[in-house]
Amino acid sequence: MTAETNFDYVKKFVIMKKSKKILKMRIIYQKRINDKEIKEISEFKPGCWIRVKSPTSEDVDFLKKNFKLDPNILRDALDFYEMPRVEKDGDIVYIFIRVPQKQENEISTAPLLIAVGPDFTVTFGNAENPIINKFAGNQIDFTTTQKTQLVLLFLSEIMKAYNTFLTGINKNVREVSSKFSKINEKIIINFVNSEEIINDFLLGLTYTKPALQLILGGKFLRLFKQDQELMEDLVLKTNELTELCRSTLKNIVNIREAYSTIITNDLNKVIKLFTSLTVILTIPTIIASLYGMNVSLPFSDLHYAFWMVIGGTIILIAIVFYIFNKNRWL
Repeated sequence: MTAETNFDYVKKFVIMKKSKKILKMRIIYQKRINDKEIKEISEFKPGCWIRVKSPTSEDVDFLKKNFKLDPNILRDALDFYEMPRVEKDGDIVYIFIRVPQKQENEISTAPLLIAVGPDFTVTFGNAENPIINKFAGNQIDFTTTQKTQLVLLFLSEIMKAYNTFLTGINKNVREVSSKFSKINEKIIINFVNSEEIINDFLLGLTYTKPALQLILGGKFLRLFKQDQELMEDLVLKTNELTELCRSTLKNIVNIREAYSTIITNDLNKVIKLFTSLTVILTIPTIIASLYGMNVSLPFSDLHYAFWMVIGGTIILIAIVFYIFNKNRWL
């Protein structure tokens, strides 16, 4: 094999690997009622779930061409700051939701689009989603042919993730509040980070509630009695999580304010102490300065003048110290 041929072979292999990687960003799953495990399929079949992660423009064109999805709505899902909402275009329902996740020890939320068509379900997001990974990893019992139940399971797992993160943060806040004397700057910095996380959660949950209520109304998805009960539970859970966010934020703010008050009070005590010491030490400084002048001074001819000056200075300091201590200026 010549060097040129070898180079072409390597180039072709790299291109094939890249192409395979791109294709893996768009996976079609199917799991019917009698199937024990979810399976990947090579082409579309009615009742399948199409998962698109880290989508490219080719993925957008693919969904537009084959499933009539609105490309503008798909691009909205790529906006990191997109808020939860639900809308309908023809016979396709678009559900935007923010999913909590932890990446590199940082907790945040990322947008996820769930599109429900006549015979398919699409999840479309720009970030790696641990909740969707659980479904793809066969860790949750579901079927792709029951679209409404699949969507409700997605939403239910997302609410569970919110609950897990918020419970952990709330527990940490309560533990710190019970050991208030051990609070330090590191804990306060962690509290500030937790406050940012909770504000992010609260914003997402605030927009999620009306979206879930619209779905509960039955105008977007056909809900059976069991589905309605699950949707009602999701709405109630959203309310509970919203209140938990606000309660935890209030506790964090109270702890920060209390810590700030204590620090300010301690600083005032230190300033008051040093101010008092400055006044007290000014007395011997003035007397020493006066008796350091090269002029005739009282008691300058007496043999024990030094001890008289020292004694008088000590007496004045004692009097000033007594006055300061009596008025709690020290």
